[in-house]
Amino acid sequence: MTPPPSLPVVLVVDDEVRSQDAMRRTLDEDFAVLTASGADEARVHLERQDVSVILCDQRMPGVTGVAFLKEVRERWPDTVRIVISGYTDSEDIIAGINDAGIYQYILKPWIPEHLLGTVRNAAEARTLQRDMNRLDLELRTSTPVLRQRAERKLERARATFDFDRIERLPGSPMDGVCALAERMARVDLSVLVQGESGTGKELLARAMHYASPRAAGAFVVENCAALTDTLLESELFGHKRGAFTGAFDDHVGLFQRADGGTLFLDEIGETSPAFQLRLLRVLQEGEVRPVGATRVVPVDVRVIAATHRDLEQRVRDGLFREDLYYRIACVTLTVPPLRERSGDIGPIARRLLADVAPALGRGPVQLADEALAALLAYPWPGNIRELRNEISRAVALSDGDEVGAAAFSSRVLQGQAGRSVQAQSPALPSSGTLVERLDAVEAMLLRETLLRHRWNKTRAAAELGLSRVGLRGKMKRFGLED
Repeated sequence: MTPPPSLPVVLVVDDEVRSQDAMRRTLDEDFAVLTASGADEARVHLERQDVSVILCDQRMPGVTGVAFLKEVRERWPDTVRIVISGYTDSEDIIAGINDAGIYQYILKPWIPEHLLGTVRNAAEARTLQRDMNRLDLELRTSTPVLRQRAERKLERARATFDFDRIERLPGSPMDGVCALAERMARVDLSVLVQGESGTGKELLARAMHYASPRAAGAFVVENCAALTDTLLESELFGHKRGAFTGAFDDHVGLFQRADGGTLFLDEIGETSPAFQLRLLRVLQEGEVRPVGATRVVPVDVRVIAATHRDLEQRVRDGLFREDLYYRIACVTLTVPPLRERSGDIGPIARRLLADVAPALGRGPVQLADEALAALLAYPWPGNIRELRNEISRAVALSDGDEVGAAAFSSRVLQGQAGRSVQAQSPALPSSGTLVERLDAVEAMLLRETLLRHRWNKTRAAAELGLSRVGLRGKMKRFGLED
């Protein structure tokens, strides 16, 4: 009789009919059960059906169960083989495991629940093995497709984190930083990125990674200030099971995960001298030793470190190892704070609006002129991170398609107006004639007004009570045309 195709097929081979019936009653709800009284009858079933599991008695007339299952292994290797025996002959067990590839050895008298569970596991193991074989075949035949997908993803990542995506106006202080970073990205040297918190050091490091030959590798980030020395060593170098209390499993460190790529170590200036020594050894030797391990693991990683500290001063103060400083600072990039690049506030704010609005379920949102003026007048001690928070708050509190100044926090609205502009402007001269000093004040007022109006000459002239021609004349006189 042909079994239903929806159930896995189990073949029971036993010369005792009562044993066949008992196993059939145990298995027939979950499987399509075939029975045979000997090897010859079993071969007929195997040639006609796709049998998932075979249950074979060891002591049968003519041929032993192990001998027959050895033949099954050669001719029908996908069928999972189980021996049932009332004897505990160790030689039979060893022969069954070695020669016939036995999945399980069940002793009589068997327990129905145990028998059913064993056959279920055997059938599942066969299904999983077939799935793995199919996936292996698909992977071999689809390698070009997978390679194309990986290349497309890499191109999207490069476009997303390109240096041109670092928002700035022409002539921004960031131009020189990005130009040097892009040039050094192609050279496999360690880089130190300095700058205040929130200035975008990680964004610059990510742009360097995707512009480098390591772009296909991983970009892995770790904040060194967030963990103690013990946890930081475990995170970066990994650990073996039982290395310390709570180490229940092996842990692969970030150096190994970044192998072939880039590891970004943020706030490296906060690490202790003891940890710095171990990090130095890893960078010098190009290998890590997980905590509790006896063997080292070679790694190929480019390190980009970042800090808001003055590391040279910390070296002089004995808080940072000099040898590690020179190891990580082959090239030093300094990201200017937002107050020193107030001309970039507008482009950055508009980019943040475009990112934040969809995340908050809003459509396109514009920035009102008075809102931009408020942003320009604030010194931004928290830099771009603080600006993003203010933009998110403003979008959430605005109802229309335009964000006004009233949506900003009182800290921004009542901040020290003009500090971001004054930070760029020359200080008032402490000497000189009255005319020279008045000229300096006039130049500062002109610049501040132009910045608040985004260099809109008509609006700036109207506020200052000048004609456009008069304003252009003063801009030319004080060198503000560019």
